[in-house]
Amino acid sequence: MNEIARRLTQRIRDHGPISVADYMKAASAHYYATRDPFGPVGDFVTAPEVSQMFGELLGLWCAETWRAMGSPAHVVLAELGPGRGTLMRDALRAARLAPGFLEAAELHLVETSRVLREKQRETLASHRPAWHDSAADLPDGALLLIANEFFDALPIQQFVRGDDGWRERRIGLAEGQFAFEPGAPSAAFSDAPAGAVRERSPDAVALSSWLGARVVRRGGAALIVDYGYVQGSRGDTMQALKSHRRHDVLRDPGEADVTAHVDFAALAQAAAAAGAKIHGPVEQGAFLHALGIGTRAAKLMEASPAQAAAIAAGLRRLTDPDAMGALFKVLAIADPALPIPGGFA
Repeated sequence: MNEIARRLTQRIRDHGPISVADYMKAASAHYYATRDPFGPVGDFVTAPEVSQMFGELLGLWCAETWRAMGSPAHVVLAELGPGRGTLMRDALRAARLAPGFLEAAELHLVETSRVLREKQRETLASHRPAWHDSAADLPDGALLLIANEFFDALPIQQFVRGDDGWRERRIGLAEGQFAFEPGAPSAAFSDAPAGAVRERSPDAVALSSWLGARVVRRGGAALIVDYGYVQGSRGDTMQALKSHRRHDVLRDPGEADVTAHVDFAALAQAAAAAGAKIHGPVEQGAFLHALGIGTRAAKLMEASPAQAAAIAAGLRRLTDPDAMGALFKVLAIADPALPIPGGFA
């Protein structure tokens, strides 16, 4: 039993079962604080590691949105959960094509992991980034924000429909091991068959609401890319990955990546209620094709024929419906004064 498992076990013994959200929050905090989980030798691979084209197109999206904002002399360019800094490195390289954008952009990274901050420092040193522990700490001003596979790691609550109604799922102990058990009754959802599971993430909704209010007040847009669903919860989506394989979510907390599918409808509703204009969500494949990923891939293959097969494989993985193209969605939260941003027409 590792240290975080011992702490959670003692907490349950002292105070009773904990919520799924509390378990997920503790496990994720330990996980990201103690390792670099990305890439083939880590636990999972994200879109920026699949191909440079992903970050490049998001960088051009930011530059074009900046122009639509009237090319302000100063803009907060932020990323939530920047990983190794790969996405932002590629984005800034591509954004050089927009005259004046790099001079206007002040780079800010929201990252709590000291391990990953060091990776980001190595990758992005020439752009003089500043780091923050939360989005609320970002400086005031016009905002362009990217969140790629960030919301899926935010803690969720789970509710199970039993014969006597809905109950929040809790995590207790059974024979010394973590185990799910029913909690207090809840009226959070409408009727459903017994055994149905619903999820919600108060942290994700609160962040989306904050982003909506921020871009309305100061201008700009936020781009959210993640895997998830558009209409209604799809049941139990919490999962854990370790060494690129599925892992028991209740085993070895803090040693595997624990995530859940993102409820894009809830994010859109929260940001719209704050006054923002919502674009999407659209499927990632459609979004990237609308931004010209096919043309970019062709140019890269022409410039590097020896890498043509790898470039084509990256294109397929990012855009094909049976890969990342359909499962991953893209949502923009924008100042209502802005025109429809690229990728959403």
